[in-house]
Amino acid sequence: MSLGKRALGIGMSVALTASFFGGAVSAQGDTVLFLSTQLQPEAEQAKMNDKILAGFEGDAKFLPVANTGEFINSVKVDAAVPERASNDLLGGLHGEFAAMAKEGFLMDLSDLAAELDISPALLEAGKLGTDQQLYIPWMQATYIMAAHNSALEYLPEGADLMALTWDDVMQWGANIEEATGERQLGIPTADAALHHRLFQGYLYPSFTGGVNTTFATPEAVAMWDWLAGMWDYVNPESSTRFNNMQDHLIEGSVSVAWDHTARLIEALRSDPENYIAFPAPAGPAGRGFMPVILGLAIPNTSPNPEGAKDLIRHLVDPATQGVTLAEVAFFPVAAGEVEADVDAAVQMQLDAVSAQANAADSLPALLPVGLGDQGGAYSQVFKDAFKGIIIDGGDPATVLTSLAPALQETLDLSGAECWAPDPASDGPCQVGNTLE
Repeated sequence: MSLGKRALGIGMSVALTASFFGGAVSAQGDTVLFLSTQLQPEAEQAKMNDKILAGFEGDAKFLPVANTGEFINSVKVDAAVPERASNDLLGGLHGEFAAMAKEGFLMDLSDLAAELDISPALLEAGKLGTDQQLYIPWMQATYIMAAHNSALEYLPEGADLMALTWDDVMQWGANIEEATGERQLGIPTADAALHHRLFQGYLYPSFTGGVNTTFATPEAVAMWDWLAGMWDYVNPESSTRFNNMQDHLIEGSVSVAWDHTARLIEALRSDPENYIAFPAPAGPAGRGFMPVILGLAIPNTSPNPEGAKDLIRHLVDPATQGVTLAEVAFFPVAAGEVEADVDAAVQMQLDAVSAQANAADSLPALLPVGLGDQGGAYSQVFKDAFKGIIIDGGDPATVLTSLAPALQETLDLSGAECWAPDPASDGPCQVGNTLE
């Protein structure tokens, strides 16, 4: 069901926030090697090749990497031996570029930025607190919820789907289980899932008002106790085989799910008349959500910086931004309107994202900033907390107290200062541990 051409003003408050592919000959006569932590799944890689890069007049090879550490290390290797450098263009997260900027790895793109019609708020984020444009905003995303319409009859009485609380979600799952005998809530928590973002951007902010500074506190214990209760209504396969929720919504093993917009879109597209998307729920401290800003940067060692700039121009061109939105459900960064062949599924997500960002109780929680190659270890702590408490049944206070030193170590080793919603810090962010 197509909604046809639609003008999308995505410069709204949302702005708060290995396969090789070939083409024609570039202006420089060289291939642009495009290294990225984004669009890793095979289906997304195919869409990058077949749709997003299709209009580029140069030769581009897209190389997705598995994790932040591999991404940053590749740039470090180029910097150490610049005469053998290979990476021309980098596509990554705001926090990944913050780590590279600390090392002086990134080219100033201020002149290029002056050509582009990109949301000023997002351009400012790309300066990383300096007077240089160290990355060009590329696209943005977030995490929301989706449900099959069959689940709506079990929604708690009086609950507003566009303004749910986490308690509403628990009761919703309980109602479904009582009526059907099935645990139909879906939270992706298998090995390749993004559940660390659920804790960092949604549950911790919603229940404690912070993340690092509230990691091991009575409010955090209450949150984990609550999650243990909700887990009685979560599909038990969530932790063994659920890496994304769209597949399992489609197969019917869950009917209500939380995930990244790009990992829900195919379920919505499979039967748009029978699915609905809606904002993440709120907790006692607010409606925590994680705006994800993705950017494009050129390393100082790029063998083909002019070709890389041409590829940036292509990727942020309004027409390409529209294709990106339509194909992989990452939202534009344009300051003005972007026309896209938006289908009903994408429109559902746009409505949910807008409601989430504009909610009176919205509490933006940024992706981790400044962790560098400690990013993986940092997120692992949250995954370990989940396993220790929810999967293994450990006492939350005991588990959190035992993990707090490991979390602090990642912050100390990286030197990462606190980021929102934690208050600003002078020096490495300090983990809150008031349970000892």
